[in-house]
Amino acid sequence: TEIYTLSLHDALPICTIHRTLIRQAELTDGLRVLEIGCGTGNLAIRVKRRYPNVDVIGSDPDPLALARAQRKARRHAGIRFERGYAQRLPYDDGSIDRVLSALMLHHLDGDTKTAALAEVARVLRPGGRLHLADFTGQAPGMHGALSRRMGKTGHVTGDITGLLTSAGLECTEVASRDQIGRAHV
Repeated sequence: TEIYTLSLHDALPICTIHRTLIRQAELTDGLRVLEIGCGTGNLAIRVKRRYPNVDVIGSDPDPLALARAQRKARRHAGIRFERGYAQRLPYDDGSIDRVLSALMLHHLDGDTKTAALAEVARVLRPGGRLHLADFTGQAPGMHGALSRRMGKTGHVTGDITGLLTSAGLECTEVASRDQIGRAHV
C-alpha cells in the first residue's frame, strides 16, 4: 500500500490536489476506488470521468452533500455515493484497491483520525494504496501560518508519519511542500 500526502502549499487550488491524487493513484480498469470524506463528490466524479471503467465509491457522513454528489454524478455509471464515517467504513476487509482523501483528515480529532486510518488499512487489498492530501502545519510562509493556526484546534497533525504508523500503516516516505513523495504501507 502506498500513501501520498501534500502540504497545504501543494494543496491549493483544490483541482491541483485532485489531479495529483488521481495521477499518483495509477488507476486502471477494474480497480475499486473509495473516496473518504467525498463531500459533494468532485474528486470521485473527476476519477470516473477520467477512468470510466473504474468502480468509484464516495463516502461521507453528510446526507445533503451526498444528495448533491448524486445529482452531479447522474450521467456516470459505476459511481455511487454512500453515507458513512471514515472511522466505521461499511466495506469488507481487503475489498478496496485505492483510497483517496482530499482535505478531509484535518476535520477529525486525533483518536478519530487514528480510527479512520486503521479502517483504511483494513479495507485496502494487499498492495492497495491510500492517496492522502491534507494540512500538516509544516508549510512555510502564509500557508504555514494558516496551517499552524488550524493546528491550534488540535485537528492538524504535523507528524503524519507517526499518525499513519499508529494506525497500523507503514509509511516509508511523505511529500514535502516542494515535492510530492510517496509512502508505502
